[in-house]
Amino acid sequence: MEKYFSWIGVDESGKGDYFGYLIIAGVVIDKEKENELRKLNVRDSKKISDERIKKISKTIKSLLPFNVVRISPPKYNELYEKLKNINRILAWGHARVVENLLEKYNVDLIIFDKFSPKDYIERSIMKKGKNVDRVEIVRGERDIGVAAASIIARGEFLSTLEKLEKKWNFHFPKGAGSIVDKQGVEFVKKFGLESLKEVAKYHFKNTEKIVKFI
Repeated sequence: MEKYFSWIGVDESGKGDYFGYLIIAGVVIDKEKENELRKLNVRDSKKISDERIKKISKTIKSLLPFNVVRISPPKYNELYEKLKNINRILAWGHARVVENLLEKYNVDLIIFDKFSPKDYIERSIMKKGKNVDRVEIVRGERDIGVAAASIIARGEFLSTLEKLEKKWNFHFPKGAGSIVDKQGVEFVKKFGLESLKEVAKYHFKNTEKIVKFI
């Protein structure tokens, strides 16, 4: 990848979280900006605390061109009903972010965090994206551009989750573990089962567990 001077890094957040949005983010980066990101210790968002994510995300946004696709729970559930596959939703989101950035910026390469062995992204790439070299890499956050995108995506996920909490006056835990199930039961008792589609990724197995407790 040494021959490439500028590139787009793309990553997502919220894929494994029952509550909240699915977020896909992309950044435009070049060799000069790469050094600035290294000074910030930019790395995989999973290795950074939520509070640090919020701060460093703002800094990255001030340094790099970026684009974000936010898929709300209702929209996510609607897309899942049609596509029946989360990877197809992700691929569309990745392709959309890339296309949005390429409308304004020229780059030599696009780097995706590889989330499936199948060619979902290649099938989703839009007009402008087809004209740029593309690569999918496992643990894509090893690339600093993808890592920067992962931080922005996580920052947006946390921000949208907080907005959902204010709207419903209810705490939505992250992840998809037993704590999430317990809160899901409380949510349904308070707001009804149909309301889950407004705040959660309904096809997750958590829904079955929650329904059993009602």
